Amino acid sequence: MIRGGRSYVTSPPSFSNDAKKLLVCTGNTVSVFSAATGLQVTSLEGHTAPVTTLIVVPASSPAQKILCYCWTASLDGTVRHWDFSGPELLKTIEAQHPIYSMVIPSLLSEPQQQIDKRRQLSDKLVAYVSVEDTSVVKEGSKELRGHIRRFNLAKPRIPRGDTLKETAEPESIVISPSGEFFGIRHKCKIHIWDVPSGGSRHAVSRKMTLHHSKFINVFAFHPTERIVVAGDVTGRVLIWRGVGNRKLALGNQKKKVRAMVDLDNAGVRGEDDAESCTTWHWHSAEVNVLNFSSDGAYLYSGGREGVLVVWQLDTGKKKFLPRIGSPLLYFMWSQDPTLSSVVCADNQIHLLKMPSMEILRTISGIKPPPSLPRMYEGLASTVAFDRSSGIAALCTENYCVQLYNLLNDRGISEIQVCERNHQPGDEITVVVTAVALSLDGSVMSTTEVKLPEDGIGGLVSLKFWMSEPDSKTFTLSTIVYEPHRDAGVSAIAFHPTRRMAVSTSFGGDFKIWVCNSEKNQTDKDSSWICHAVGSYKKKPMTAAAFSGDGSVLAVAAENVITLWNPDKNILLSVLGATLTPITKLCFAGKSEFLVAASHFPRPELSVWNASKLSLSWSYGLRIEAVTSAVDSSSFAVLALIPKSFKTDESKENIFRSRDGAILLFNGSDPKPVSIWTVMQAKGGSISFLEGDKTQVRLAYVNGNHEYVVFDPNSDESHERSAVDYDGLVGQEETGDAGYTSLYGQLPDYDKKRMEDAESLATPFVSSERPWETIFSGSTLNFPPLEKLCAEFFESLMEKRTAVVE
Repeated sequence: MIRGGRSYVTSPPSFSNDAKKLLVCTGNTVSVFSAATGLQVTSLEGHTAPVTTLIVVPASSPAQKILCYCWTASLDGTVRHWDFSGPELLKTIEAQHPIYSMVIPSLLSEPQQQIDKRRQLSDKLVAYVSVEDTSVVKEGSKELRGHIRRFNLAKPRIPRGDTLKETAEPESIVISPSGEFFGIRHKCKIHIWDVPSGGSRHAVSRKMTLHHSKFINVFAFHPTERIVVAGDVTGRVLIWRGVGNRKLALGNQKKKVRAMVDLDNAGVRGEDDAESCTTWHWHSAEVNVLNFSSDGAYLYSGGREGVLVVWQLDTGKKKFLPRIGSPLLYFMWSQDPTLSSVVCADNQIHLLKMPSMEILRTISGIKPPPSLPRMYEGLASTVAFDRSSGIAALCTENYCVQLYNLLNDRGISEIQVCERNHQPGDEITVVVTAVALSLDGSVMSTTEVKLPEDGIGGLVSLKFWMSEPDSKTFTLSTIVYEPHRDAGVSAIAFHPTRRMAVSTSFGGDFKIWVCNSEKNQTDKDSSWICHAVGSYKKKPMTAAAFSGDGSVLAVAAENVITLWNPDKNILLSVLGATLTPITKLCFAGKSEFLVAASHFPRPELSVWNASKLSLSWSYGLRIEAVTSAVDSSSFAVLALIPKSFKTDESKENIFRSRDGAILLFNGSDPKPVSIWTVMQAKGGSISFLEGDKTQVRLAYVNGNHEYVVFDPNSDESHERSAVDYDGLVGQEETGDAGYTSLYGQLPDYDKKRMEDAESLATPFVSSERPWETIFSGSTLNFPPLEKLCAEFFESLMEKRTAVVE
């Protein structure tokens, strides 16, 4: 089993002492990357919940830079000590509560000679943690569940500890580079504590507070002076100087500042303990990043604009690293002054060469899915798979398609679908509604919609891209503007063996496209042209799929399935109607079975026999994605679990927070071969990966672009669910095939005649009008004529009332 797609940006990363490795919190693990190559070299595994804090034990001399020790804290309520060169877990400490943030001041403030003599853990190794008190977590409760506590890490099981502050939510703790102070932000305030000297757990931390009129997003301490900087939600950067000279100063320091107490401190609010407060304003939106250079001469700031700003602290002069392309979250220095990192909201970590701020390389995770307008939710197809190489093409923000290797868990390249000067936070004006890959991964197709402004304008574009094997990317081959007049493109599908594709439209037609290299038998011309146009009774065309050998094209015309010869554009046949419009079609490999899925208002999964032109079976499940194996009749569907089934108390432990299931079927058998329950199924995708003919694997990408690749036929522990088959589909199953699966059971005519004979004294009054509905539907699914006509003619004839003498 391969897991990947985890977020790299949930917590700040940390460099090793020699600056050759970068440690990143990735879900329940810590991934260790090489700073030279950007590739993952190892990982720290052991936590059972997301890791929230990562602290590398610093070295003070060049000889100690080879030391590779770190501390981690997690929502599983444990603190762990690691040697990440192995990697090896050295110690686990139980904290009893989920930990959201942790700092260890003694690692920064004590001389290295004392740290080396601490005998693994001394009594002075005190940590300050932000925990969630789960005992008061109740729906609607107004209890303060965020606690700032002081713990002694010398004990294997941490007691409750001293509580310094209670907040509504757990807050992140920020520590000064010297280890003298730490603090938290809470709404419009910054609470700062000093660290008692000596590290005794009985020493009392002194506290002070800085106030602001706006909500504070981030703050940082100067490395050598008593300066605190903060960024607020409006884009302002505030600089307090001389912080804590009264409340946090030691004895001899208090004498020096006693004369300053009564001075009018410029920009300082109320009785805040600071000499002055200065405001800088360049950012147009909230500030998320603040950090000082190692000597404190420069301040780095960043926010939603995707621009890193460098301020000269004394003069206020600034320079920029623009066009990073995504909101900034963290900026971290390494022990090497020429190397730093900036973390972006699009799951990218850029390694920078300082002071030029040149991007050396990028550690790229899967980018998050784009924000879609409400009208496109559930309709856009934003993930496609190259089955032969295990590469996924994913639509992302900034109108890009990212190519990501699912087997190696690393990004390959990005294709800019639409050249636009996008800025994070801008109003969405263009939507990439679909991406599709050919079976061999050599051709990609995308569709984009330029949204109308005030009801005016709007443009639909269909694009074909050809692969560049050397650069592992795609180049634009053909652009088709308004491929279906004013209507949007509902689906794209590629021919399994030829350079042929079909696009369907809500406007009531479909078009078959071929590459000129296919038509002219030459590789020089890679442009695409329209080969044929088809329609069926002016119905919206909502889905399409080619058969396994490419000889048949299935196109969904709203709620009926039409079968076509793609070469001659001839209508071959029409399959019976479903209850709701079809949104997905897929042939089960090279078999005669065709899988169809419908959404609203009544979801349905149906399997049709294309050779017999009849319905084999159907279930009332909402399907998010369908995929099939190439060389067999197996297919899999991603279904949303019905709410009625999830609320069943007997199945509560099975689902926990899972909202979907992957069902594996074999041909015409309506009983699934296997069922796996999954999380975040809404907006997810699945596909078989068949690059290795000896092993077929199934890939699942959830709605947040996290994924898992596994062998569906393996008996290894890959979270195969124990969900009862009858329970999952039985409640929603139509239960019948053919006519009855679509229109319900017909009345029992013989039984009705017997009831009429037994009540001869009562005049017959027909309470139903069966002729209005009984002949609805395809003639292919009608029962025998004698059964249909009996009730129909009987309802038209008036029966004579028998008189008993």
